[in-house]
Order: sequence, then C-alpha cells, then structure tokens
Amino acid sequence: MTPYPRLFEPLALRSLTLKNRIVMGSMHTRLECADRPAERLAAFYAERARGEAALVITGGVSPDSAGRMEEDSLVFNRRDQLPFHRQIVDAVHAAGAPICLQILHAGRYAKLDELVGASGIPSPINRRQPRALADADVEGVIEAFVECAALAQEAGYDGVEIMGSEGYLITQFTALRTNDRTDRWGGSLENRLRFPVEIVRRTRRRVGERFLIVFRISALDLVDGGLSAAETAAQGRAVAAAGADLLDTGIGWHEARVPTIGYMVPRAAFAFAVKSLKEGVPIPVMATNRINTPEVAERLLAEGFADAVALARPMLADPEFALKARAGRAADINTCIACNQACLDFIFRDEPATCLVNPRAGRELDLHPASPSGEGASRSWARGRRDCRARSLPPSAVTP
Repeated sequence: MTPYPRLFEPLALRSLTLKNRIVMGSMHTRLECADRPAERLAAFYAERARGEAALVITGGVSPDSAGRMEEDSLVFNRRDQLPFHRQIVDAVHAAGAPICLQILHAGRYAKLDELVGASGIPSPINRRQPRALADADVEGVIEAFVECAALAQEAGYDGVEIMGSEGYLITQFTALRTNDRTDRWGGSLENRLRFPVEIVRRTRRRVGERFLIVFRISALDLVDGGLSAAETAAQGRAVAAAGADLLDTGIGWHEARVPTIGYMVPRAAFAFAVKSLKEGVPIPVMATNRINTPEVAERLLAEGFADAVALARPMLADPEFALKARAGRAADINTCIACNQACLDFIFRDEPATCLVNPRAGRELDLHPASPSGEGASRSWARGRRDCRARSLPPSAVTP
C-alpha cells in the first residue's frame, strides 16, 4: 500500500480519470529551438509519462504569431502543423498518460518588435512598448485561442490548458494594473473578466463536452493593481461556469518582486492562497510552487489545500517522481533543489533548459539511462542543434 493514500487517489475530470493526483505542470524548455524538436519534446514528455505522471501539460504554445514569447516560439494555428503535435501526443499516450496542450499568449511580455496588450502600458521587465488591442483585435485573439484548441483536439490532445496567470495576456485583461480600457473589455471586474470567460465559453462550445479544459489562474498576483482574493475566486467561478474543468494555480506575475520559486522560499509557502481559491470555486484546484517531495504534496491534499499538485521543476529533476512515491521509494527521488541554474538561467540565456541535478533532462535523445556519463551517446545536441540565438551550450552543460 502506498504511504501517500490521498496522492494516489484517482481524480475524475470530464471524460478522463487521472490515476493519481500528480500532474506534470507546464514549463518552458526551448526544446523547440533544438535539432529534431518534435522528437525531443516527445521524448521529454513521454519519459515523465512513463514515470507515472497522471497528466502531462506541455509548455506554452501560442495561438497566433503576436502571442509568441520570442521569434522561434511554437505557434499552432494551421493544419499542416498537426503532424508535429501528433508525434508528441502519440509518444505520451504510448507511455501511459493523457496530455494537454497549454495555449499561451504572451501579450506585453513578448520579446518581439511588435507586441500587443490589453492596454498600451509597458511591462517593467520588457523594454518594448505594447500596442493596445482594438475591439476587433480582441475578438480575433479569442477566436485564435478557440481555433488552437480545436487543432489540439484534432491532433489527439486530451485537453488544453488556457494560460491565464502570471502576467500574460489574459492576466493583463483581468487586472487594473494593465487594463485601463473604457470599452466592454475594461473598467468593472465583470468587463475585465469577459476576455477569459469568452475564451473558455467559446472553446467549450467548439470542442464539445468530452474535451478537458484546464484554466491556469493566478492564485496570488503579488503586484499592485492585481486581483484580490475575492476577485480571483470570482474569476474562478466565472471560468468554471463557462466550461473549465480544473484550475491550475500560478503564483505571482513575472514582474513581481516577491520570490516565489527560489530555494529560499519555504515549501508550499503559498498554499494558503490555493486553499482560499479552492474554498470559493466549484471545480478542482491544483497547487503549485515549491512542492518537491511527496510528503509535502500528500499533506496539501490531506489537509484540504488542493485537489491535485502540478509539478514542473520536480519532474525535470526526476521524471519518476510519481512512480517512486507510489512504490514507497521517496528516498530515491532526485529532489529539485530550486537552484534555477540550468532551467531558468538557461532559458534567460536563450538556450534549452536542463537540470543541475539531472543533466539528462531535455537530452533524452542524447544521454541514455544505461550510460550516465553520456559516453557513446549522440553529440547532436551540441553539434547540430538549431539554437534560437545560434549559441552553443558550454561544454560543461553538455557533458555531465
């Protein structure tokens, strides 16, 4: 019997029943910028599925070109892109898990020359000036989200996660900090919530009743002019009524000055905000941020803070997190130490992410489990990858 009974209870969601409460949360890897991107992403996600993650959520994919985080970020808005995604979906399904595509529009966070936002208010972490979306443009972005979800369904994904947290475009519409509009998309809370609600409502209408819709919501904004706890709960209820099945919580905008994921942040430090949201909405809620052991995850579920946990960096550090926890081998889990050195730091250097404590992460095609040193493995990662900024990984990052 597992020592973590709540963690390994099934969770029914729409037409899916998750085998446990451990979800691989979305994270930006930049593997799409390497050689053989679909093959690398498929191998990366499939390894976490084999490690018994109950659900895999991909990194963010933009619904249109203006929503990209950077020039070479993935966009999914055409049918000729279906084979790329089917390769990923088929690999994850073969490994035993369902998979959701995260749809993310960067808004004013985009590292593009021509970026858009709810308003023309620039971000303190991006020197670029956004263009405020006109009413017709807003309608176009909503339809782009819907079309992306429909394409994801056609590609075989089991659902989508709509990225509505951490300061990206949807968040920019909901908060007064970034929304000074005076039309139907601004002003009152109801108007500011119209954008995410319409995305979810129209997506549900397009994909039908069996397709899973996860909504990523900021449980705590940690910025002046962000949503209050009551307003966050109102947003959760609104998207649930529009057709969302599960709320995945984010903590803090990217421009927030409060640390949220560093090693100095106590484990599950923001669970209080997740619990507050859970108590105010009618659908299940997932907890995130600094949950790096099954003991912490079990406590959150047992004490009613959340219905599931979404683990990103812990799954980077050890793709077998769930498998080892179920088998009573928690001591064998390669624990994420929240150093952020080979994941976030590499991303900020325009390089694909890996992990300080698991150099195989992101290099599943190059470093094989039977050869921890990488001897004899393919060196295509360093030799032939298509880096988005034409930079090579330093030798110390290639050879563990």
